[in-house]
Amino acid sequence: MSSKALLGQRLIESGKISYDQLEIALTEQRKTGKKLGEALFRLGFLSEQQVREAIGESVGYDSVSLSGIVPDANAMSMVSESFARTYLIMPVSLRDQFLKVVMASPDDILLLDKLKRHIQNPDVQLIPTIGVEKEILNSIDNYYGYELSIDGILRELETGKIDIGQLSATREYSQPMVRLVDSILTDAVKKGASDVHFEPEENYIRIRYRIDGVLQEVRLLHKSFWSGLVVRLKVISKLDLTEQRLPQDGRMELFVDGRRIDFRVSSLPGTHGENFVLRILDREKGIVPLAQLGLDTHSFEELKLMLARPTGIMLVTGPTGSGKTTTLYSILNELNQVGVNIMTLEDPVEYPMSMIRQTEINEDIGMDFAAGIRALLRQDPDIILVGEIRDSETAEMAVRAAMTGHQVFATLHTNSAIGAIPRLIDIGVSTSILSGNIVGVVAQRLTRKLCKKCKEAYEAEDYEKQLMKLNTDDSLTLFRPRGCEYCNHRGYKGRLAILETLRFTKEMDELLLAGAPQGQILKEAMDHGFLTMTQSALSWVRQGETSIEEISRVVNLTELL
Repeated sequence: MSSKALLGQRLIESGKISYDQLEIALTEQRKTGKKLGEALFRLGFLSEQQVREAIGESVGYDSVSLSGIVPDANAMSMVSESFARTYLIMPVSLRDQFLKVVMASPDDILLLDKLKRHIQNPDVQLIPTIGVEKEILNSIDNYYGYELSIDGILRELETGKIDIGQLSATREYSQPMVRLVDSILTDAVKKGASDVHFEPEENYIRIRYRIDGVLQEVRLLHKSFWSGLVVRLKVISKLDLTEQRLPQDGRMELFVDGRRIDFRVSSLPGTHGENFVLRILDREKGIVPLAQLGLDTHSFEELKLMLARPTGIMLVTGPTGSGKTTTLYSILNELNQVGVNIMTLEDPVEYPMSMIRQTEINEDIGMDFAAGIRALLRQDPDIILVGEIRDSETAEMAVRAAMTGHQVFATLHTNSAIGAIPRLIDIGVSTSILSGNIVGVVAQRLTRKLCKKCKEAYEAEDYEKQLMKLNTDDSLTLFRPRGCEYCNHRGYKGRLAILETLRFTKEMDELLLAGAPQGQILKEAMDHGFLTMTQSALSWVRQGETSIEEISRVVNLTELL
């Protein structure tokens, strides 16, 4: 049996695809010449991870396409160009002493032994993967012999020693400015940044990464590099090179460590030139199973109860960058099944998901959220996601969609969960429509986690005990940041969610319908176990996951003093 037939049979037997889907993929493969796994991914029948796993099961190794992958300079330094070219090996990434290599013959045990001896580092473990011989040779040609580190590329640009023979269009990667931009973006992805800022000042360029919600300055470059950076950023994100007076938006993609990373690019004219911000959209991190979001037990249980209601509207509130999109995608991923039709309206679509019909808002042609909801309701949806409620028409359409038997999810900008009610009333939604149709409101913030390798314990001070509702003579051990190499001497690594989960009950619906004040509805919720965002934050502090100093950055603690 051929490997292609074996792969298709395995996927059908495991229930990952149907016979019809396999036939469609085989037809697409005959038309385009693509591999079966790639055809299944492009058609949306399987995720990229599922395709890699399936190929690995059928032939014993992962299959990797080197097209568009920017290899890790540290990985390449471990294998010489002559060895790589002789034995058709391309090192692509080095993570925690695991070296990933793409090989034409990964099952050649003698070759793997030669590679281990060549590396001369017993601590390094090999992860061999399958690659196409032509792609391996092209990758060796493109990346070996050129400086890949940011410092090295900058030295190359400063000296101006660029071989004229490198400037052909077929060898684009030989251009140092191309390598500089790719190296900066690759570095940002590896450091876990969510945004990259290129900011021109009068005499220099500032580059900052937003890591764990906080901007960190990583580079200052001479102003002479700016014109080259602007051209490269505009070319790869398909922006207009001639337009420098108006804001522009674009998109691009890059393969880092063998996985696709999308970037949403925004340019804005400033006093010293165009300011660029690139939002990093990592699908591997963006769509997280609900159980792996890191929610506290109370919030997770309340959220599961909200999702159990078949109709109604659930709102997620919080400022920009508070993780609302990640939470909503995790919810949709939990509900995504063949038996339900999930449709979304987004501005823009950040993470394409299989089986979900995603529509992008375009207000320039009259396709706003309100018009989009009307159109969606004619598409026989079961579940609707509205990217953002901005006006009364969108709010009323979303609530009416919930009234007509749909599960509706939407975001709203308020500071607290209970604050969503007066906000909706303020933009024109009546309490008679809201009552009985709101499933619940989730208010969310993200706070940094203490580094697990270097956090240090200390005895809580009196004001900290007061925050925890303890007497000053009570004993309380808390933790604070210190800093080490693992967390880049920040004291924090990773983030966790602080949530208010306000689940509406019949009693709360009756109070809402009667026009009860916000405080009375909140008291009723607290009688049913509702925990405020401050209480949620302090529970993480008690568990040693974060510090008092950090949560004070995202929640108001002064009301407790």
